[in-house]
Amino acid sequence: MQCLKEEPKRSKSEELLHITRSKKLLRRNVKLLGLEGDADLQFLLEGGDLLKVRSSSWKKTRYLKLEPDCKTIWHESKKTFKSKQTFSLDDISAVRQGRQSEGLRKYTEEQVENRCFSIIFKGRKKNLDLIASSEEEAKQWVTSLHKLISNMNNLSRQEKAEHWIFNCLRKADKNSDDKLSQKELKDFLRMINIDLDDEYAEILFQKCDKSKSGLLSGAEIEHFYDLLTHREEVDVIYGEYAKTAGYMSADNLVEFLMTEQRERATLADAHKLIEKYEVDEKAKEKKLLSKDGFLMYLHHPESLVLKPEHKEVYQDMSQPLNHYFISSSHNTYLLEDQLKGPSSTEAYVRALVKGCRCVELDCWDGSDGEPVIYHGHTLTSKILFKDAIKAIKDYAFKTSDYPVIISLENHCSVEQQKVMAHHMSSILGSDLVTAPLGDCMPTGFPSPEELKGKFVVKGKRLNKLEATFAPEAAAEDDTDVTEEEDSNDEEEEQEEQKRKKTKKLKLAKELSDMVIYCKSVHFHGFEDAKQNLSFYEMSSFKEGKAVKLAEESANGYIHHNMDKLSRIYPAGLRTDSSNYNPVPLWNAGCQIVALNFQTPCAEMDVNQGRFVCNGKSGYILKPSFLRDGATEFDPITLTRGPWLLSPRRHIISAQQLPKVNKKKSSIVDPLVKTEPIENNGFNPSWNQSFQFEVYVPELALVRFVIEDYDSTSDNEFIAQYTLPFNSLQMGYRHVPLLNKNGDPLPAAGLFIHIIVLDAE
Repeated sequence: MQCLKEEPKRSKSEELLHITRSKKLLRRNVKLLGLEGDADLQFLLEGGDLLKVRSSSWKKTRYLKLEPDCKTIWHESKKTFKSKQTFSLDDISAVRQGRQSEGLRKYTEEQVENRCFSIIFKGRKKNLDLIASSEEEAKQWVTSLHKLISNMNNLSRQEKAEHWIFNCLRKADKNSDDKLSQKELKDFLRMINIDLDDEYAEILFQKCDKSKSGLLSGAEIEHFYDLLTHREEVDVIYGEYAKTAGYMSADNLVEFLMTEQRERATLADAHKLIEKYEVDEKAKEKKLLSKDGFLMYLHHPESLVLKPEHKEVYQDMSQPLNHYFISSSHNTYLLEDQLKGPSSTEAYVRALVKGCRCVELDCWDGSDGEPVIYHGHTLTSKILFKDAIKAIKDYAFKTSDYPVIISLENHCSVEQQKVMAHHMSSILGSDLVTAPLGDCMPTGFPSPEELKGKFVVKGKRLNKLEATFAPEAAAEDDTDVTEEEDSNDEEEEQEEQKRKKTKKLKLAKELSDMVIYCKSVHFHGFEDAKQNLSFYEMSSFKEGKAVKLAEESANGYIHHNMDKLSRIYPAGLRTDSSNYNPVPLWNAGCQIVALNFQTPCAEMDVNQGRFVCNGKSGYILKPSFLRDGATEFDPITLTRGPWLLSPRRHIISAQQLPKVNKKKSSIVDPLVKTEPIENNGFNPSWNQSFQFEVYVPELALVRFVIEDYDSTSDNEFIAQYTLPFNSLQMGYRHVPLLNKNGDPLPAAGLFIHIIVLDAE
C-alpha cells in the first residue's frame, strides 16, 4: 500500500504568518456570527478525539475540529499518512444525540447510549456515527454544533454571501501573504463561478492595483470586492425612488412599496422598515433609507417571493380530512431503487422532517416472530417493523403537528399481524386513533385540527366501522387483497390471476380494529362507490389508472374525492424509484398522491412546492371548487370560469450560483428560459421579460429553474424553486434557490420583478 505524501512543513516565519492570518479570519467570522467569547464555539475550534463507528468491528479514533472559517469541520486519523477530510456545516441535515441512527443501534451497546451522537448529512451521504469519551462531552458537541448551525442559518442572504466570498478569497491566497497576484485573482474568480478572458481580468486587476506593485492588498482587495459585488440593477431601482438628497425618505419608500411591490403601506410601515434595515445610524436618525439599507430590505425573508403569511399555518384546518391535499410518500422505507436498494428507518425520518404526512410500510413475516419491512420478492434490505414505528413516533411531529397516516401494505401471517398491532399500540400509545372521535357513528371525516398529534392507520378491516356501534349491522368483508392490488389495472390484474390463485389474506382482529378512518377497499367505479361505500372506505389507484380517470372522467373523480379519500402510487415498472407528475391528480381532487421521496427529480420539486406554504404542515386545503358538491369544474376543459390571469415576469439577475461540475476550470452558462450568460455563475444579468397566461391560479404552481446551457447536449440542472401561484409576492423579489435534493443553497438567489394582471 502506497502512503499518501505528507504536506510540506512550513518554516517558522510561514507558520507564524499562517497563524496570524487564521486568527484574523477567525475574528472576522466570529464577529459575523455574533459569537464573540462564546464557550461552545471555542470548544469546536479546539476540537477533540471521537470514536467513529462503521460496524461492530470498525471503530476508530478521529480528531474533529472547526476550521477558522467557522463553517468547515476538519477530521483525520491519528496516523499521519491518512488524508485529511472536511465537510461543511451546509452539508449537515441534523445532529442527533444518543443511539438515534441505525448504525449506532446495530453496532453499539445500550450502555454507551448517552455518549453517542450522529451527524446526519443531506442527500445520500452516509451518517457520521460517533462516540465521545463521556456523556458531558457528547452533549457539548451536540449543543455546540446546534448553536453554530442555527447562527449560520440566521445570517441574512447578504451576510452569507459575504462570508462565502471572503473565505473564497482566503483560499485563493495560496501563499498566505494576505495579497492577491493576478493569477490568484483569476483562480478566485473561477472558484466563485466566473471566467474572465485574460485581457478583461488584467483590466480589472490594474483598476484595483493603485500601488502598481503587481499585487492587491488591504484597501485594494476591498475595492476589488466592491466592484465584484456591485448590483447595478439595484442601483437603478433605488435611484428611481431616492428623491431626497440621494436617499429614500419614508414617503419615497411608501411610493415604492405601493407602486412596485403592490403592498398597502403607510408612513408608519415605512418608518418601521427604515428602523429595521438601515445600517447607517445617521440616515436612520433622519428617517432615511440608504442604498445599503434598501439592499438589506430586499434580501430579508419577509421580502422574498413567498408571501410571509403563507410560511405559517394560514388556512382553515377545521375542514374534513378529505378536503385537503396530503403530502404522501410511496415505499417510504427505501433510500434508493425498488429492487436492491437499502431499506432504512432513516428514510422515514427524512420524509417526516420534509413534512410528509402519509408514510407506507410494506410488512412481511420476519424471523424470531418479528415482522419486517422491505419491498417483497426483491433484494432490498429489511428493517424491523417495530424500529420503523419507533422512528415514526420520534419524528412524526418535528415539522408539522398535523396527523400522520400509516399506510400498511400487509403480507404478514395472522400471528405476526398481532405483533404489529402490539408494537403500534405500545409505541404510539394514546396518540394512535383506535376508535372514532365522539360517542356515536361518524358521518364524515374529522379535521386535521381535531386529529393534531395523532396517528391514523390505513389498511384492511374485517368489518364495517358501523359494527363498532351496532355489531349486528355489518358482516365480515372480503379481504382477499393487499393495498397496492386495489387499483383494478385490468391487464395487470388478469395476468396476476393467471399467475397465482386468488388467496384470501386473513386478518388479525387486533390489527383490523385499528383501521378507523382509512379502510382499504376495491374500486368498482364512481357510482358503485357512491351507492355502496361509506365515507371512510377508500381505494388505491396505480398512476396509469388514476391518470386515465383524471383525463376521461375528471368531474366524476372530483365528486368522488369530495366524499372519499383516494391514494395514488407509482407504477410497478418504476424500479428505479422514478416519479410521475402529481399535478393532474391534484387537479382531480386526489388527496394522497404518493411519490418516491428518495428520488431527486422535477416531480419531487413540484411536490415540495405544493406543500411549501401553510406552515409546511403537509396539508393544503383544496380550492372551493374541488369541495363544492355543485361544482362543474373540469380541469381538462376548464368548465366554469373565469380562470385566466396574465402575469408579467422580468428575470433580472442571479447571485452566487453553484457549479455543476466541481472542477476549478468549469464555469456555468446559466439561463432561466432566457438567453444563456457565458461563463458567469456569480452575478449573471439577463434583464429579459416574459408574459404568460395562468389558468386556474388556485391550482397553479410556478417553478423557477436555472440551467447550465450546453450546445451539444441537454442543459444541466443548477437550481430551482417552486411555489403555489397564489403565494407569490408581487414586485421586485429575490427567489431563494434549492439544489437537486431540495435543500437550500445558502447564498444563491434569483432576482425578479413580477406583476399579475387580469387577462382582458
